[in-house]
Amino acid sequence: MELKRVVVTGLGALTPVGNTVPEFWNNILNGVSGAGPITHFDASKFKTQFACEVKNFNPADHIDRKEARKMDLYTQYAIVAAKEAVTDAGIDVEKEDLDKVGVILGVGIGGIHTFEEEVAGYEKTKDTIGPKFNPFFIPKMIADIAAGQISIMYGFHGPNFTTTSACASSSNAIADAFNYIRLGKANIIVTGGAEAAIFPAGVGGFNSMHALSTRNDDPTHASRPFSASRDGFVMGEGAGCLILEELEHAKARGAKIYAEVAGTGASADAYHLTASHPEGLGAKLVMKNALEDAGMKPEDIDYINVHGTSTPVGDISEVKAIKDLFGEHAYKLNISSTKSMTGHLLGATGGVEAIACVLSVKNDIVPPTINHEEGDNDENIDYNLNFTFNKAQQRTVRAALSNTFGFGGHNACVIVKKYTE
Repeated sequence: MELKRVVVTGLGALTPVGNTVPEFWNNILNGVSGAGPITHFDASKFKTQFACEVKNFNPADHIDRKEARKMDLYTQYAIVAAKEAVTDAGIDVEKEDLDKVGVILGVGIGGIHTFEEEVAGYEKTKDTIGPKFNPFFIPKMIADIAAGQISIMYGFHGPNFTTTSACASSSNAIADAFNYIRLGKANIIVTGGAEAAIFPAGVGGFNSMHALSTRNDDPTHASRPFSASRDGFVMGEGAGCLILEELEHAKARGAKIYAEVAGTGASADAYHLTASHPEGLGAKLVMKNALEDAGMKPEDIDYINVHGTSTPVGDISEVKAIKDLFGEHAYKLNISSTKSMTGHLLGATGGVEAIACVLSVKNDIVPPTINHEEGDNDENIDYNLNFTFNKAQQRTVRAALSNTFGFGGHNACVIVKKYTE
């Protein structure tokens, strides 16, 4: 069976550094940090009091008020990003075979805010009026519902489900969408992911693990991947959606093509619940698997958008994996962590960072890793590598690779390349 080619024809983003794709892209090229004091709740007693929140977001600007009340924030984010992507792709639902249009999203946690609210309400009323829950509690909370809501909104009858693999969720979703299309099971799939976990349980849970930065006096400089003074990741939120489409279908309808999806990979560290393998074995394997899937060699890659969360152990292991796999070519790559600006969007990370890779390939420019200061060097990191510190760099980007790794040892990788006939 001949596999079909898959291209990217639409993009949508709602992020801490921009509520549309153009705004997101402009801000990450210019090194804008999305970090600031938490506004979603009173975090004054938490060890971490800042995050990368989506700003100036009003669901009523995008979703019917009555319907929005039935949705957790993460679903609202997903819908906004999906709408931008569908519009950008120029999909006409009146002309499409909707049985061949699907939605596959990645979500790491899902409706944690809804869960918090409902449990708190139960605790307040259980001894007086008894158990009291909103009838929309379950459909607001469950992780699959954003994909379901998008399919209902457009009438898309194709493959519809959610992948959950912690912070690798969106990349796994993109991989599934890619495979459904290249196997001929769908013409178009809305994919990517969403997350909205900047609430007490999310921040408190990660604080208890000592996973988050506590640089409360300087939030905008807290996410500093590959710097010696890094002290944990900065939590982010939002959504990133891509329209993947079978090439001949895209050409037939005259769609613009951003890039081609070349291949994807998956692997497991099989090492620890939360820590990456110290030698980067799982990270090396997932990149190797993606290259093999794409029929590419290490030297075909020009840019790696790394997982790079700004954690003491994770950054080191990922660098080891890159050096081991890419060898001398590692020194010809551009490497950057856009999490230095967006924060870590958990389950939405893969979607947002895949967009960054697509636009890097399309525009031949690599966004920076911000917040690295001269002399703030970790003796365990090779600074002869080009981490694209502090300033975007123009270069030919034939292909870009996006790494995402999740708690549980889940690793996922997506490769996009320039589209050519």
